[in-house]
Amino acid sequence: MSAGKGTPAGEARNALITGSSRGLGRAIALALAGRGDRVAVHYVRGEAAAREVAEQVRAAGGVAEVFGADVSDPAACRQLVEDVTQALGGLDVLVNNAGITRDTLALRMKPEDWQSVLDTNLSAAFHLSKAALRGMLRAGFGRIVNISSIVGIRGNVGQANYVAAKAGLIGLTKALAREYGARSVTVNAVAPGFIESDMTDALPDEVRQSYLKQIPAGRFGRPADVAAAVAFLASEEAAYINGQTLPVDGGMVMP
Repeated sequence: MSAGKGTPAGEARNALITGSSRGLGRAIALALAGRGDRVAVHYVRGEAAAREVAEQVRAAGGVAEVFGADVSDPAACRQLVEDVTQALGGLDVLVNNAGITRDTLALRMKPEDWQSVLDTNLSAAFHLSKAALRGMLRAGFGRIVNISSIVGIRGNVGQANYVAAKAGLIGLTKALAREYGARSVTVNAVAPGFIESDMTDALPDEVRQSYLKQIPAGRFGRPADVAAAVAFLASEEAAYINGQTLPVDGGMVMP
C-alpha cells in the first residue's frame, strides 16, 4: 500500500517518473530505485529503452513497472496516474520530467510547434499533478518535483516555447506548493543547467566551450547530479522545503 503520514523515514515509496526511458528521467528512476522506492518507468515512444531501465532496477533487487502514455493528452495523464496507482498500490512521488523541444526563432515558430511544447512540457505536469494530488492528500504524504531548466530563469535564443514552458513550471510549482503545503505535500522544481547528453554531445566544440566558460564548476553536469537533487527533494529529509527551484548548473546562473 501507499506509504502515508507517520511512515518511518527510509521506507519505500511509490514513484512515477515521466520520460524515464532515457537521459535525466532514466537517471532519476535509477536513483529513486537505488534508495528503495518502487518506480514506474514511463515512456512515450521508447518502450524497449524503458523496459531496459526496469530490468536494470529489477536486477539490482528493486521493483519497477513500465507504462506508456502520451502525456500531451490530459485524459492519458489521468489514466497513467490511475494505472500506476493500481499497479504499485499508491503514488507517493511524482517527477514531471517528460519534455520535447521544437527550437527555432520566434518569428519562424509555427503555432503547432509552440502548442506541442507547451502541452508536453507544462500542461502535462498540471494534469498529472492534479490526478496524483488526490491520492497524496488522502495518504497524508506527497512529493512532486518538476524538472524545469535554467533557461526558464534566464531565457534562451530560439526556444521561446521551451523557455515559456520551463518558466511556467516554476510558477506552477509555487502555486501548488501554496495550495497543498499544509497537508504534507511538497512541490519543488529542479532547474538543470548544461547537462551531458546525446544532444549536447552533438554540439560543435566551439559551442560547448562557450558554455563551459560560463560555468564556475569548470565542467558540464551529469544526469546523476540532477538525479541526486531530485532524490533529496523527494525524501523525508526535505519535508520543510516547499515551493523552491533548485538550480543544478555548477553555478552558471546565480540570483
